[in-house]
Amino acid sequence: MAIQGKTKLVAIVDDDDLMRDAVHGLLKAVGWPARAFVSAEEFLESGQQHETACLIADIRMPGMSGLELQAKLNAEHCRIPTIFITAHGDAKMRMQALRAGAVEFLAKPFDNDALLESVRAALES
Repeated sequence: MAIQGKTKLVAIVDDDDLMRDAVHGLLKAVGWPARAFVSAEEFLESGQQHETACLIADIRMPGMSGLELQAKLNAEHCRIPTIFITAHGDAKMRMQALRAGAVEFLAKPFDNDALLESVRAALES
């Protein structure tokens, strides 16, 4: 899969080592190139936002939250299809994320197939 000659990279931003590693492994197992980041700040500092075709981000993280990351990317006109994963979401937070352009909002623990289908839809959009 290529997007303007570039690989469709999926970025994972989650401070939880086990979750981040599990999602990274799942994406690699189905053949999608993925890169994992421990924080929103690490993701932004990497410069990978310009190569990212889909972003999977936790909502609650130390430092910049997933919603703050989404707002920063939107402000910079860097619209990346974003899938939020969270153990602490509520209806208000979900609506805020979706209104700002998120493609999905999944509660932890989530079904792997649901995540993969959301990523597939994001990559095809």
